[in-house]
Amino acid sequence: MGAAEELVNQIVLQNDVIDDENYLACLPDEAKKILKSLASKWENVLDANALEVIPLKGAMTNEVFQIKWQTKEGEMSRKVLVRIYGEGTDIFFDRDNEIRTFAFISKNGQGPRLLGRFAQGRLEEFIRARTLSAPDIRDPSISALIASKMKEFHDLDMPGSKNVYLWDRLRNWLIEARRLSSPEEIETFRLDIMDKEISFLENELSVSPERIGFCHNDLQYGNIMLDEVTDSLTIIDYEYASYNPIAYDIANHFTEMAANYHTETPHVLDFTKYPHLEERRRFVQTYLSSSGEKASDNEVQQLVDEVEKYTLASHLLWGLWGIISEHVNKIDFDYKEYAEQRFQEYWSKKNNLLSHDRSSNDNVSLGNDLT
Repeated sequence: MGAAEELVNQIVLQNDVIDDENYLACLPDEAKKILKSLASKWENVLDANALEVIPLKGAMTNEVFQIKWQTKEGEMSRKVLVRIYGEGTDIFFDRDNEIRTFAFISKNGQGPRLLGRFAQGRLEEFIRARTLSAPDIRDPSISALIASKMKEFHDLDMPGSKNVYLWDRLRNWLIEARRLSSPEEIETFRLDIMDKEISFLENELSVSPERIGFCHNDLQYGNIMLDEVTDSLTIIDYEYASYNPIAYDIANHFTEMAANYHTETPHVLDFTKYPHLEERRRFVQTYLSSSGEKASDNEVQQLVDEVEKYTLASHLLWGLWGIISEHVNKIDFDYKEYAEQRFQEYWSKKNNLLSHDRSSNDNVSLGNDLT
């Protein structure tokens, strides 16, 4: 979504000459200095000072720009990515932890290289691949690639604590949401009872044994890039990454299928697009079998059931994110209405998904019985 949350090849160009100067003014001086220093070391760049600044549409946490230089005739242009952190977004994550994660993942060949840091953001390698679109993640062949890549990501042996972070994050965000909200908002979003809901969910979902892995926690389509030459994926943007139940990460990916952040109303979710049972089974089967040994039907069904329940945690988390973002983030996005939709899904699905006598073979679709 959080987004990602940044869509690297879906570019909005407006009044090229005038706007390019305006966009250049958006970059902090420290960032410009690093950019010019980088470009001056590249022999094929014609003029290190001649930056073309292109805003990338779809970001909801940060502002993201593609930086481009002209190169000698016949040579591919030089590009980097500049990420400027959204105002107030340090509430959501520890930037130092994010940079350590970024560096580790890059070192292990899983993501772009870190090219530089400045006070308000960072410079990243520009990956020459296309960012996925909303329809892409429903495509069976691309979905299979995502399932395998997600398993590879979950298996990363990230240094540091390997404790589940989901529940602490929910409680921390609830504290911030209450602090920022008016009494009316607290009542409207039921924030006064949300701590009980979090504890209830933690008790219901934290069953043993539970598969824990290093999770991305924001695997929406804009955070996945496809190299169509090699047919390989790169997962980007690790602000929210931490150890968590792998069922939660898969659940979060499934709920993101309801979103399309490149419409006139990017905050509007369509839960009829939540994957149906066979899609979910196919994804989980691919995920579990990607290491080489085919998973049994029982293993697949068990994880499918766990994933369905963890969609509830996803709705609560991003609902709280929306409330906080409404108060701290200046990006043009209707965070409050987004939060309303997430909480509505939570309350409308809770009883059904946590009913202990519900058959595991029920085709529960989060989009077919909204109240």
